[in-house]
Amino acid sequence: MTDQLAGTGALLRLALRRDRVMMPVWTLLTTLLVVSMPGALGSVYATAAERARAAASMNANSSMRALYGPVFDDSLGALAAWRGGVYAAVLAAVMSLVVVVRHTREEEESGRQELLSAAMVGRRAPLTAALLAALVADAAVALLVAGGLAGQGVPGALALGLAVAGTGLLFACTAAIAAQLTESARAAKGIAAAVLGAAFVLKAAGDAGTGGGRSALTWASPLGWVENVRAFAAERWWVLLLFVGAVAVQAGAAYVLAGRRDLGMSFLPSRPGPAEGRLGTAGALALRLQRGSVLGWSAGFLVAGVVFGGMVDGAADLVGDNDRTREIIERMGGQGGPGVLTDAFLATMAGMFGMVAALYAVSAVLRLSGEESGQRAEPLLANAVGRLRWAGGHLAVAFGGSALILLLAGLGLGLGHGRGLGAAIGATLAQLPAVWLIGALAALLYGAVPQYAAAAWAVAGGVLALGWIGPALNLPQAVLNLSPFAHLPRLPGAQALDWAPPTVLTALAMALTAAGLGALRRRDMIA
Repeated sequence: MTDQLAGTGALLRLALRRDRVMMPVWTLLTTLLVVSMPGALGSVYATAAERARAAASMNANSSMRALYGPVFDDSLGALAAWRGGVYAAVLAAVMSLVVVVRHTREEEESGRQELLSAAMVGRRAPLTAALLAALVADAAVALLVAGGLAGQGVPGALALGLAVAGTGLLFACTAAIAAQLTESARAAKGIAAAVLGAAFVLKAAGDAGTGGGRSALTWASPLGWVENVRAFAAERWWVLLLFVGAVAVQAGAAYVLAGRRDLGMSFLPSRPGPAEGRLGTAGALALRLQRGSVLGWSAGFLVAGVVFGGMVDGAADLVGDNDRTREIIERMGGQGGPGVLTDAFLATMAGMFGMVAALYAVSAVLRLSGEESGQRAEPLLANAVGRLRWAGGHLAVAFGGSALILLLAGLGLGLGHGRGLGAAIGATLAQLPAVWLIGALAALLYGAVPQYAAAAWAVAGGVLALGWIGPALNLPQAVLNLSPFAHLPRLPGAQALDWAPPTVLTALAMALTAAGLGALRRRDMIA
């Protein structure tokens, strides 16, 4: 067994070096989501009586329970755990699954692992190094969450930090299993992400039907375990043993599978190409390659739109006369004033859909980088397909897919709300110029400096963080204006529609895309 782990230390150092930017940034964003909550919530609910009323209202609202879970206490710590705990766990899970797949299946798919394995590297060393890298990141999250809350006079956050870290490590092991099952890194990430999505649905369904986190569906989800740790509310430390058991079982399964396959192989066979029909254009090939992603994002946005649309009236009632909460929602979404809080909430949801759609746009654009580094683009470009046609097909899918998923999000918002279908669709489609601008920046980075193309993820993540927690932290408007979404009309509810900002953003997106294609045409392809 020792021989099979040979080289683990060197591979771990390599993984940490390669992720020296991504890991710290993601860790800090995950931590900030939690540690920013006491200050934000303390300004909204300044007294114990206000917090108690808010907790009772949230526990009585099934939509809010489905979204955030139950509130177990009216202290600032308990409210911070309620508001940010599950979502921090989701971010930790995404970070961990990306890290594990990147340093296992992605290395095999690119051929780099074969070169490393020719040296003194054991069969299970890459998997061990990947899991240890995820453990380092998750442990950092646990320590920063506990220390960050303690530094604000909210001690006792260790249980919450361990629950968030435990979720990350659990899904790291899920990704490790997925990496053994499929030959594609993209498919492995998709499998792990689908399991994470199913866990969230189970938790939401359980919490919506039964209060107090007692539902069997809630307990069937690892995200339900996070809330049932009951941080700051008579902690249930024994729930953390569920994470330990699940991690041990999944890690054991991953190690068994890793020892029973050859390098580069998988347990699920790769699907052959289409037996019938033909792909006559580069755009048709790009659509065929990305159709699974488009369909998945489309279904997710439609369902999420219906869910959030059903919450609109309940959220307006929940805010009531709380001026600080009203100010935050209006700052995130729409025009202020009595009687239009519903429009402000809809505008907030539309803006959030837009910022998440930017992640899809970056993912679709950077598929170009994956095709090039995987040497799948070279055979195409050796024929009568030019670089611009090849890249243009993927960019068309990225920008057109962004429009489709936002259209479906607006449709879902309107259907869930039960009225204002046209206004809801218009509100989500109004986010397109900013989404396209971020996608165009990814295209520019890929075309001009492909080795730094992944920096587009940092841009999209920073914009999401600004829009998500910036208003709650009462950041200056000058800081919020760094996001292109801050310059878009806030629909529905805008008194006068100013077409200048969307036009400028669209023009900038076109210019950046053209610059990226021009740089791609001039540079050498990755060997």
